[in-house]
Amino acid sequence: MNFWLVKSEPIKYSWDKFFKDGRTFWDGVRNYQARNNLKAMKEGDLVLFYHSNEGKAVVGIAKVAKEFYQDPTTNDANWVVVDLSPVEPLKNSVSLEQIKADELLKDIGLVRQGRLSVMELKAEEFDRIVEMGS
Repeated sequence: MNFWLVKSEPIKYSWDKFFKDGRTFWDGVRNYQARNNLKAMKEGDLVLFYHSNEGKAVVGIAKVAKEFYQDPTTNDANWVVVDLSPVEPLKNSVSLEQIKADELLKDIGLVRQGRLSVMELKAEEFDRIVEMGS
């Protein structure tokens, strides 16, 4: 199993909306590195849901429900989506400041490549953020 983090502006697509919807395709990715990360996702992989811009915090856990396929919002074959389903919200959101302050997390993509919208996490990084949110 692999572990990931995806970012969404809550004004565009919030955790609450995602949880209510029960499943969504993750579209709008227009960065090749993020696209390659979508292509690497496997059904059942766990994903942290991060609110960017407003909030700047990890707020929930999702899972990959369907592996990559053509992004239905564009005819450009370069872009793909995956289907995600919510698993559970974190009891306490984990802020970017908390993540930056944690020695184990100081080198994760969220800190090193702040603009990347889809990134892989190591199992221990995923576990640490979930622990911080408990």
